[in-house]
Amino acid sequence: MNRIPRLTRFAALIALSYTLAFSAARLAFWQLFDNPNDPLTGDDLLQALYLGLKFDLRLALLIVLPLLLLGWLRPLNPFASHTARTLWQGYLLLATLVVTAFYVSDFGHFAYLQTRLDSSALRFLANPLISMEMVWQSYPVLPWSIALLLLFAATAWWWRRMLSLCATTTHQPLRGWRKAGMVTATFFVVLFGLYGKLSAYPLRWSDAFFSTHGFVSALASNPLLYFYETYKYNGQPYDEEATRQLYPQLADWLGATQPDATRLNFSRRVEPMHRPSHPYNVVVVILESFAAYKSGLSGNPLQPTPNFAALAADGLYFRNFYTPSTGTARSVFAAITGLPDVEPVKTSSRNPKVVNQQVIMDQFTDYARYYFLGGSASWGNIRGLLASNIRGLQLHEEGSYDSPVIDVWGISDLDLFKEAHKVLQHERKPFIAVIQTSGNHRPYTIPEENEGFELKSASAEDLARYGFESEEEFNSYRFMDHSIGWFMQEVKRAGYFDNTLFAFFGDHGIAGNAGIHTHKADTQLGLGQNRVPFVIYAPALIPEGRVLDTVASEVDVMTSLASLSGQPHINTTLGRDLFNPAYDNERHAFIIRHAANTTIGVVDEEFYFQMPLQGSGKSLHRIHSDEPRQNLLDHYPQQAERLERLTRGLYESARYISNNNPHIARGEAVAAGGTNTRGEK
Repeated sequence: MNRIPRLTRFAALIALSYTLAFSAARLAFWQLFDNPNDPLTGDDLLQALYLGLKFDLRLALLIVLPLLLLGWLRPLNPFASHTARTLWQGYLLLATLVVTAFYVSDFGHFAYLQTRLDSSALRFLANPLISMEMVWQSYPVLPWSIALLLLFAATAWWWRRMLSLCATTTHQPLRGWRKAGMVTATFFVVLFGLYGKLSAYPLRWSDAFFSTHGFVSALASNPLLYFYETYKYNGQPYDEEATRQLYPQLADWLGATQPDATRLNFSRRVEPMHRPSHPYNVVVVILESFAAYKSGLSGNPLQPTPNFAALAADGLYFRNFYTPSTGTARSVFAAITGLPDVEPVKTSSRNPKVVNQQVIMDQFTDYARYYFLGGSASWGNIRGLLASNIRGLQLHEEGSYDSPVIDVWGISDLDLFKEAHKVLQHERKPFIAVIQTSGNHRPYTIPEENEGFELKSASAEDLARYGFESEEEFNSYRFMDHSIGWFMQEVKRAGYFDNTLFAFFGDHGIAGNAGIHTHKADTQLGLGQNRVPFVIYAPALIPEGRVLDTVASEVDVMTSLASLSGQPHINTTLGRDLFNPAYDNERHAFIIRHAANTTIGVVDEEFYFQMPLQGSGKSLHRIHSDEPRQNLLDHYPQQAERLERLTRGLYESARYISNNNPHIARGEAVAAGGTNTRGEK
């Protein structure tokens, strides 16, 4: 021990003291706020406390970090200068004051609103006198103030005591390689404590959202770190008044059960349009960068997707299917929640304030629920979105597979299908499973063990002409199709094929030259970024293949699959049942382009309307025109006005609903429903 520098010892004692204090506060939080009528289970409690300890250690190390970085300088070394000693004591007292203020505010906030302190609490500063009066009348301010003064006095004594203890302890100075080794070891210990995990992704706030029990994430989170995360991803607040003004049209468009512009009720109970004789499994496959113009279904002469085309020939092929935005994390959010991701900068899955959503996948009664991802669910913080909203979800990710990791995206697509099939073929309950591929992405790795896949060559001219940037991308796209073909063959052999409904769609398309074989709008209007193939394949339910020109959106997927598989549910999203004919006269897809000058718009069967968020520069385009860039705003003013109002309504409603759509138990959800006038109940 006498070889450890005094500064390192002092920093370690500070970090340990803070960590113990934070952990004690966490235990007090648990004792105060755990609901005796709905207590945490032992496993959830232990996991929450374990994660909370790691968050607490991170905060403690962040407080200590300035001392470790600057204390080696002699003028700032607390053991070499009385002034430095006073400075660091003042810093630690200030840090204690700030942290204590957050903890006290967090306890009060949770007692008042049953949510942890987040950046929305800053709204109370808009009326500070009213807020202070409320605090004075609601809480024992004087006893708390006295307790805080005693705490600061004890803290000041404790820091002086530890400084004195470390200063009087004998120390043999290190030199040469020993000193370098000590500095290196200290660096890596602190780095590991801050990183928090032995994985490719660090400890993130979403790790605290591992259970559908709402109190779990509250107990596992650190109040100051959680506040910072919500502040960092605060985004653009929703406009409740704008939502209310546009609500009547949206409520009618959605078929809201009990429209109420005051309460902004978007909920409607959906009775399925189909009633199969027995429960069907549902497998949703989200395909990475599966742009429609690259596929053989669009007439691409390179024919890179023969297996997918075979499924489309025998299933329902929606050839006018659009994702609301580009980016996989945004797409996953849209598919799971039924809401377009309208966060302006960061994705919604990264925003702790909108992670709590009522999702339709959670409402499949008596179903096992699976999610298979080749990489880590810490990517994009989607773990919080999935695990906290889908009860009993069995999440399979990098680290839980036998297959080898081949690149930064995890295991190969083929191995992902193998791993999913290995699990699903033994499931005896009906199940709903999502398989999210990621291999069709740079560096376009194709494994050596690939079930007979053969590379194919094409000239640079043909690749460019038909939408591919390189031969590597072309073969990666083909390998994804090859993996689908292998998976479907294995499913047929395994015995659950006849009892399963399969849905395949791309997470997004890709901007660029969409080729000469498809709509010019895909290139000239950038719709190739959003238009992807969507195929529903279930020969037992769909005996004959059809090509559908219905305009469809990714947000429609979950409610439509629930309807097709016979699952009644409460829909609080912007998705609409693609099999309900009541909506057939008004089919639209919302699109948002996130950029410095974000644009929003809608696509219908004839037009694409788009507008910048600030409102100037609106345009209306014919999708199937030979000159789709031509702005026809003045030629079709009525259509433009109607589509603009719908665009604004969908955008404002998405912002509002994502912040006001909390996950609730299924029994409560069913009770919230009613019957609407469009055939949905």
